Amino acid sequence: MKQLVAAEQADPIAAIVAARDEAGTFLNSGDFEGGLALIDRSVIHAESTLTGRERAYGLGILHLRGLTLAGRLKDKQTTNRHIQAAWRAAEYFPEDITAHGILFGAENTATHVISTASDMDQHRQAMNAADDLIRGGMPLPAARVGPLYMNLGRSQLAVGDQDGALESLEKAWRVTPEMAAVHPTSLELTRVLLSKHKRSNERLTKLAKRAGISM
Repeated sequence: MKQLVAAEQADPIAAIVAARDEAGTFLNSGDFEGGLALIDRSVIHAESTLTGRERAYGLGILHLRGLTLAGRLKDKQTTNRHIQAAWRAAEYFPEDITAHGILFGAENTATHVISTASDMDQHRQAMNAADDLIRGGMPLPAARVGPLYMNLGRSQLAVGDQDGALESLEKAWRVTPEMAAVHPTSLELTRVLLSKHKRSNERLTKLAKRAGISM
């Protein structure tokens, strides 16, 4: 609420950033429909108040939040609508940029699409997209690379590739060890891998101990 009040006295993009963050509280609390309603209102506001690259950036970060919310609802039509809009916005930026503390661009959009594909059980699609991004050099900050490998591991596990999932989990630990130690996807991936391994696996046991997961 403090952010929203402050945004009313700042430039128009501040209100969009505040709305994106507010939608994040809906996401974290599980109210995906409420978050989507807020995103829809904010998109209309951004379209009428912003121009140029600032407009593309504002709409882009809103649509990224929208596709994540819609993916959690497994609403394919709404998810695709936000994905297409996010890609259009990303075309304005040859490279990912960070503004107002938020990263946006084609690579970051790809990571969101991959995560949402996993949420919607489109695991082959998520794996193919992740492979393309990784082979392209992945010019992303570690805070995005770690979750990318976690989501890749989640999809690999879903299609029965336990070895690939473990390898991706290890890569997430190498890139962002502090995040991997507490991130829900990392912890769940570790627990499921432990339950599926019939024999002791030294690599997996090491990760479980680092995460504080009892064997």
